[in-house]
Amino acid sequence: MSPSTLETIRQIFVFERNTLAEGGRAAAAPSRHVVAAAIFKNPCTGRGAATDAELADLAQRSVEIGTLLTERALSHFAGEEKPRAYGKAALVGTAGESEHGAALIHPRLGLAMRTGLGAGPALIPGNAKVSTAGGSVDLLFGGADDAWDYDAMDGITLAIPGAPGPDELVLFVGFGTVRINARVKGASAEQVAKVVADIWARPQA
Repeated sequence: MSPSTLETIRQIFVFERNTLAEGGRAAAAPSRHVVAAAIFKNPCTGRGAATDAELADLAQRSVEIGTLLTERALSHFAGEEKPRAYGKAALVGTAGESEHGAALIHPRLGLAMRTGLGAGPALIPGNAKVSTAGGSVDLLFGGADDAWDYDAMDGITLAIPGAPGPDELVLFVGFGTVRINARVKGASAEQVAKVVADIWARPQA
């Protein structure tokens, strides 16, 4: 990570959720979700709409900071069941714009997350929004190797008191095992493809 990027980080947080029981039943399998977050200066505030070059710079910063956060989060799984779910999110301070968050989570962050996990062809769920300090964001988890892995689908609500400041960004990187006592199954990829094909084949009004 370049010194200039390191120097923008104000704080790092790590959230760990171990769900042991739900609905009166103990967990049938380990249900652990870990999210690492970094609060750092938004270099694009006070300049109006970000240029393509500025958005590209944020995307590059996401790889550098995302690598650090991925390492922090995955260290909590050492010697335990390997994560099979991942997710990402961002909060943008009120002096920024939503596209700043999109630049952090969409173009390049997945490179850091997939490299650290050693897996992950599936699309990584992502969520970003502009927020006042202490605002929350929902980080959604999806299967890392299979986007149709319903047992890996889950979510967690995150908030950091005092962040993001108006000129700050918060980047969240999360990994998890499975939803506790997961037993609800959805349609398969093949079934959904058939339904969509049938819809497209209908005469247009």
